[in-house]
Amino acid sequence: MTTLLVQDNAGVRRITVNRPEKLNALNSQVIADLDEAFAAAAKDDTVRAVVLTGVGEKAFVAGADIAEMAALGPSEARRFAECGQRAFDRIENCGKPVVAAVNGFALGGGCELALACHVRFASPNAKLGAPEVTLGLIQGFGGSQRLPRIVGTGRALEWILSGDAMDAAEAHRIGLVNRIVEPAKLVEEATAFAARLASRGPVALRLALECVIGGAGLSFAEGQRLEASNFGLVFATEDMKEGTKAFLEKRKPAYKGR
Repeated sequence: MTTLLVQDNAGVRRITVNRPEKLNALNSQVIADLDEAFAAAAKDDTVRAVVLTGVGEKAFVAGADIAEMAALGPSEARRFAECGQRAFDRIENCGKPVVAAVNGFALGGGCELALACHVRFASPNAKLGAPEVTLGLIQGFGGSQRLPRIVGTGRALEWILSGDAMDAAEAHRIGLVNRIVEPAKLVEEATAFAARLASRGPVALRLALECVIGGAGLSFAEGQRLEASNFGLVFATEDMKEGTKAFLEKRKPAYKGR
């Protein structure tokens, strides 16, 4: 994974996109490395939560690499989009909470990457948006599907059709960003929050994510059936027994992810 930096600490894996000379822009290699990194995180039982960020203070991920995209033909562009969608789906469905620390520009593919994360912290100087139409393009990595689900169809269409960017304050106001954190403390606070999540029951986290993410495409009744099914499944786990026992014994639980 030549374009990423990976660091583990107490159950939290920090994955940092490392292309500072291109403002961390997404090319085929970055996308392949993200796919590999999150596949590894999903399989690693020592990883309980993930923080995703970019190197430097200017950009989380400025966008897709336009120089690479400009040379693509229609069939190649479709394959490029499918690779990005597969990688971002893997992030969203890795079964571990993923916290984005948006430390600057998150435009186009960078915004789509942030949308694939479960929680988003941003610095005050962050800029998010979908400027693809200003280049004669559209979203290709799932942004046209995730953005309306997060902020609503009307707001999503406003940003997608205009190509305008929004600052961190506006992104926070409409629910795209969960918290705004000063740049010097952004990754630290995102990591501290991820560590809190990492202290929860791993199986419960996975099943809760499945209910929310999987339920988004279901009817309310179907979503409730999924919730009830997962509620039943969690009662078969050692973690559930440990969690309830620890509560009754007034101590911290020692979860094993089983």
